[in-house]
Amino acid sequence: MGRKRVIDQQAILDAGEAVVARLGAASLTLDAVAAEAGISKASVIYDFKTKQALIEAIVERAFRRDREHHAAVEADLASSDSLAIRGRIKVAAEPPPEEFKPVALGLSVAMTLDPELRTRMQKSQAETINRIIETASSPRSALLAYLAVEGLKFLEYLDFHHFDPADRAGIIRDIDWLVTATPPDDKAGR
Repeated sequence: MGRKRVIDQQAILDAGEAVVARLGAASLTLDAVAAEAGISKASVIYDFKTKQALIEAIVERAFRRDREHHAAVEADLASSDSLAIRGRIKVAAEPPPEEFKPVALGLSVAMTLDPELRTRMQKSQAETINRIIETASSPRSALLAYLAVEGLKFLEYLDFHHFDPADRAGIIRDIDWLVTATPPDDKAGR
């Protein structure tokens, strides 16, 4: 019988996120992650053979956590009308945690520079947009609300702008209003 594994993969991913937050994804090394986790480099290599594999695992975990968080919020909503976008708006009602902003920035850079990661982000976004449209009573309005939510998140997660809490609450209310607003007719047929 083999020895029981004592190093938790999630702890290694946590350490990887901490390194990304501090140094950026481009400067992440297996040595730096091992030092952050307090384990040997061989232990990191055992689970994640390369720096690329580790970054991919960090990104995949972020996608999974995002999906799970939104699913849990949707499950708690009282109404099923436009469920996916309403869940996204409810999640966005809270500003992003300060400690995750540098991680989001570092992972965004990694996804921008790496075609494989960018493809995963595109797939994730396509799935989200399709779900928002499919669950919406007014698909175009829900899509506009999603674009507004993502714009707000982009500015905040990448630390480009900080909204006053009262202004931010008003923006969230207006985005929620967009879900059922009737956009003007589009003469181009879009």
